[in-house]
Amino acid sequence: MESTAQPRQSIWGNLKDNYRLYLAAFIIVTIAEFIGVKTFHVGSALIVLYPMLFAIVISVLLGRDILRFFTKKEAKKASSLVLVVITPFMAKVGVLAGANLPELVNVGPALAFQELGHVGTILLALPVALLLGVKKEAIGATSSTCRDKDYGLICHLYGSDSPEARGALSIYIIGFLIGTVYIGFLASIVASLNFFHPLALAMACGIGSGVMMAAASGTLAAIYPDYADQIIMLAGASDMLAAIVGIYFTLFISLPITKKLYYFLEPKLSRGNSRHGNTKKLKGDV
Repeated sequence: MESTAQPRQSIWGNLKDNYRLYLAAFIIVTIAEFIGVKTFHVGSALIVLYPMLFAIVISVLLGRDILRFFTKKEAKKASSLVLVVITPFMAKVGVLAGANLPELVNVGPALAFQELGHVGTILLALPVALLLGVKKEAIGATSSTCRDKDYGLICHLYGSDSPEARGALSIYIIGFLIGTVYIGFLASIVASLNFFHPLALAMACGIGSGVMMAAASGTLAAIYPDYADQIIMLAGASDMLAAIVGIYFTLFISLPITKKLYYFLEPKLSRGNSRHGNTKKLKGDV
């Protein structure tokens, strides 16, 4: 039987077709690295701006909706290339888990239970997303905190060009643009209540994002200088555990819950939607 498979494009052909995209990415990353990490205080909150934030802002400005440097084809191609970058990170998380199992056991089960808080995100955010008219993008956007590990998982399960991946990527970007500043303020506000112990707040800093963890723990270390070293240590352990445990929690608990809740609520909450059509599971749903 004659094969109908299309030959893969050569490396040279790929570079020729997408040279503008690769060259722009290289220049944007170089500019962002030259800007470096910027930190400043707003009251007691420590705001940390990382190079990736500047890279995202520059890329958004060059997008087809503002300066229109990138074409629609290039934007679509760029979205599929994100998985290429995320995959080595996923491998790193696996290696990190194996190398730090004794440390994770010593930290205790308290840090692992923090993942249960992600269920609250689903229960609160998913209905709101559906009321706003969001479709399957809501599954990727609300099933987790949408950090590197979560976005990589969604891409592997659904594909990088799927609605679920677009939803996860949207929250991933918003997390860098707004989340870093927000979590610094949040840590400052919660600390001012004097309700939680400083070390309990340090444990809450880890959500699987090094950028957000640094902003939150830096703020707490400035507020509680006597606990500064312990705060940094616990925040780092919490973040590491969130990255390792979080991916399994998302895969086996939060993502299945989100899908079930989506197919139950979507016919009831989506605006202008019939009970059929969009609620039907497509082939390839996990």
